[in-house]
This record gives sequence, structure tokens and C-alpha cells, in this order.
Amino acid sequence: MYLLGLALVLTLLKYLEIGPVANWSWWWVLAPYGVTALWWAWADSTGYTKRKAMEKIEQRKQDRINKHKDALGMRPRKPR
Repeated sequence: MYLLGLALVLTLLKYLEIGPVANWSWWWVLAPYGVTALWWAWADSTGYTKRKAMEKIEQRKQDRINKHKDALGMRPRKPR
């Protein structure tokens, strides 16, 4: 996501001819879009995105369980 943000900022700077980016070749300005596409392709093919989504869901589930235990006056277990 950071690469996409960088690509958008560089494109805007090049288009508006601001700073040293105005003198750069368009290839250098558009290269982060290609790197972003490669990153997303790799992340999807290796299961990285799905694994991160599952970790986030599990963490939210555990936080919810701990919150309910705390409300009942039970101390949540420490991770082993």
C-alpha cells in the first residue's frame, strides 16, 4: 500500500512539474506502479494476504473473549 501511495505522489509531482521529479523520466515515475503490481501478485499467490487476514480475525476474536472475561471478573489467560 505504501508503494501505491508513493506512486501516486510521484505521478502528481511529475504531472504538476513540482521539484526535482519534474526532470525525471516517466519510466522512473511509473516504476512504483509495476513494483506494486508485482508485490500484490506475490502476496496473493503465496497466501500472505489471506494469512494476515486470518491473523487479524483471530486477534479480534481473542480480544473479544478477553473483554468478556474481564467483564465477568475472570482474569484472561496469559499466552503460553
